[in-house]
Amino acid sequence: MELFESILKEERITTMYQPIVNLRSGEVIGYEALSRGPEHTPYYSPLALIDKAHEVGKIWELEMLFRKKAFEQLNKLCKDKLLFVNVDPDVMKTPEFKTGLTKEYLDELGADETSIVFEITERTAIFDYEAFQGVLENYRNQGYLIAIDDVGAGYSGLKTIHEVRPNFIKIDMDLIRNIDKDAFKQALLKAFVDTSLTTNIKIIAEGIETKEEMKTLILLGVHAGQGFFLKKPSVDFETIDEDTLIRIKDYNKISKNLNEYSQEYHFISNLITSHHTHVYESMTQAITVKNHMDKVESKSVAICENNRPVGIIMKHNLDASLSGKYGYALFSNKPISRIMNTSPLIVDFYTPINVVAKSAMERADDAIYDDVIVTKSSKYYGMVSMKKIIEYTLLFEKNNAKEHNPLTGLPGNPIINRVLTDVVAYPNTSCIYYIDINEFKIYNDVYGFEKGDYMIKYLADLLRELIKKRFPYTSFIGHIGGDDYIILLEGETQAYHEIAQSIIDHFERDKYQFFTEEHMHLNEIEAEDRFGVKRRLALTSISISGINGDLSKYKTSEALSESLAAIKKSVKKQGRSAYALNTV
Repeated sequence: MELFESILKEERITTMYQPIVNLRSGEVIGYEALSRGPEHTPYYSPLALIDKAHEVGKIWELEMLFRKKAFEQLNKLCKDKLLFVNVDPDVMKTPEFKTGLTKEYLDELGADETSIVFEITERTAIFDYEAFQGVLENYRNQGYLIAIDDVGAGYSGLKTIHEVRPNFIKIDMDLIRNIDKDAFKQALLKAFVDTSLTTNIKIIAEGIETKEEMKTLILLGVHAGQGFFLKKPSVDFETIDEDTLIRIKDYNKISKNLNEYSQEYHFISNLITSHHTHVYESMTQAITVKNHMDKVESKSVAICENNRPVGIIMKHNLDASLSGKYGYALFSNKPISRIMNTSPLIVDFYTPINVVAKSAMERADDAIYDDVIVTKSSKYYGMVSMKKIIEYTLLFEKNNAKEHNPLTGLPGNPIINRVLTDVVAYPNTSCIYYIDINEFKIYNDVYGFEKGDYMIKYLADLLRELIKKRFPYTSFIGHIGGDDYIILLEGETQAYHEIAQSIIDHFERDKYQFFTEEHMHLNEIEAEDRFGVKRRLALTSISISGINGDLSKYKTSEALSESLAAIKKSVKKQGRSAYALNTV
């Protein structure tokens, strides 16, 4: 007890800062303040300190000391970065709790509330959500942001997310550990990512320790991450190493082409031609906004407080409000907040365009064609008109049809070529398979093209079913044409062998549907070979030729294709369904 009391009295707390990194750009978006007690004591761990504080009724004093120490370096924090500060919900239930104390600290330092994110660390259940929400709303009104920590562990569940409606949710490290090898974890995290896109909540993955975990998180579309692989905590505000930054950018380039045929990777930011548009605060007079819009011929203006959007005013709505017999007299000198739409559609920089379009179409009829506000790091970035979104949608559908195989709907050669170019351009560990149907020409000659197309579509559906079940978010399937397919996988070597054997087993099991009973009984077909000679030939089978390892060791996609072709020849010589997987 004496040691704990001396720590509080003498303020023997050290704060370290761990970068939180945007997993698309490699940019540091902020830092988490991590408190430590004196080294070589039982209270070096913050959890030990917190447990003791709860035990002796000093949680308020400890939390305020943590916060004070975290803020001491704020003058060194870049203005566009955020500081994540842990808050125990129990603090808000203590008799000493009062609002405004944090603002006093910030005022003394000349810092801005908009740079602070209160990170709710749930170590005990929240029972009175109504009171808790009231405190959080008070924080929000002052400009602070809110994050929920340790989602996926303890009490940080869906109810808390629903009640708190945070700006960020931080996924517990237990869900991140070995996520590159666990399809179930990938599915759980992808559900969070999909939800975040429609709710404008940012996902932060905690405890990233390997490059494979980071790559998988990038493929899943996770917004940001932190962990020892990115950067260990430091007493200073450090950036990530250049090698790590390059790796993030390389993985994003691979991810972009790997998923480019999917609308999920076409971001709304691509439609912003200029984000240097004028914004106004909510207390600005309506006539001032109108004069500006008339002068620059603007169709809309974002209304912001502390550079965070709180509303939008469309020109036609403003003109309508100021027209008529009394409109100008009533509203011209009133704040624009009296007229603006206080519930505009606000989306993040990296929100897919198709998600934005869906959300826009779900708005009320009188706002359905309002412009969309785009934010970056929760700050205003720019506007996108519905005209641009509709034009993009039409163009995407047109281009999408061109780049996909018309028979199977799988990505065709234009996309495959981009994927293979990226696979050999950047260091990465993966597996590529070339799949084709043996003796397919013979089958077509005997059974006809309609039956042949049926077999091709069957194989495409089989690949979709088996591969997306085993590698739902870390795989690519392309249809080269005819009976040839390309598959790219991210996982473990054993899983690569298992998926190849599974494809063969399913094909052999289902093969009866393509042949007559006679041919199945004989296990062969009598037909002319390519030289016009009548022969007895084996029933159609499939060959799978693969390479596993760092595919960037091939200098060009052509060299990779040649190596696959050589493996394919040896597999086909077996005269039955078979696979081979070489390691590079």
